[in-house]
Amino acid sequence: MKTIYITNVLLLLSLIINGQEMKFKELNLEEKHIILDKGTEAPFTGRYIDFDEEGVFTCKQCGAELYNSSSKFDGHCGWPSFDKEIKNAVIRIPDADGRRTEIVCANCNGHLGHVFIGEQYTAENTRHCVNSVSMNFVANKENNYKTAIFASGCFWGTEYWMQKQKGVKSVEVGYTGGSIKNPSYGQVSTGTTGHVEAVEIVYNPDEVSYDDLIKIFFETHDPSQTNGQGPDIGSQYLSVIFYFDEKQKEIAEKYISILEYKGNSVVTDLRKASVFYVAENYHQNYYQRKGTEPYCHIYKKKF
Repeated sequence: MKTIYITNVLLLLSLIINGQEMKFKELNLEEKHIILDKGTEAPFTGRYIDFDEEGVFTCKQCGAELYNSSSKFDGHCGWPSFDKEIKNAVIRIPDADGRRTEIVCANCNGHLGHVFIGEQYTAENTRHCVNSVSMNFVANKENNYKTAIFASGCFWGTEYWMQKQKGVKSVEVGYTGGSIKNPSYGQVSTGTTGHVEAVEIVYNPDEVSYDDLIKIFFETHDPSQTNGQGPDIGSQYLSVIFYFDEKQKEIAEKYISILEYKGNSVVTDLRKASVFYVAENYHQNYYQRKGTEPYCHIYKKKF
């Protein structure tokens, strides 16, 4: 009880900086389950397991820096593993099970996972076993990565094809375009939120161009379908390109014109990119985990 009391006091002090109350990210249901209710994501499902970008992992709830990428290693456990935290970034407290040691963000008390000692994986002899859902990642500023957002029906199929492209560093499925904050899959599935199922792609323009991604986008779905994609019917399955700047918009318009010149009907909507809400963890890397191919996103060369 004494340890928990001290932790809560530290948390209270950390919530007020220069007399101002800190503002935390609004969490979706899955994030609340992991970060607030101290849940655990399913093993080998987290987005940061096989992740080797250089940068800093931050707390999903408050944004505090937790781990440098240099401390990440393969712990063969199904969750991201780190052998050392950033100084004073993580607090260790006895777990409620009376056996393990829980780790929480020192800044907001958000649940991260557990820490284990004596396994001899690295020279630090320490393994922080962390839920991917508890973290965000900030890449080193010197990289030249760009972002693209596409919607072409069920986001699993779009994710599958984009992950195959050389130069694509990460693909996340999620929801965007609507007005509801932090929507759940169940809410989006009703077709009443204004959100569409989409993918957010981080790519290296030195290896793959936005033109290349646009081509794959159009070649792996039917941009002439007005009410969904294949058997997936509803406003959440519309064909949409969310552009970040006028250059992306111009490129999208160029390829729409090319398709129309070739006699194709294109109803793909062009919208300014807005907030992208990452979908629940079980939706990420869907076909990669299943070991199968999409049933409604078949590649067909068009350019």
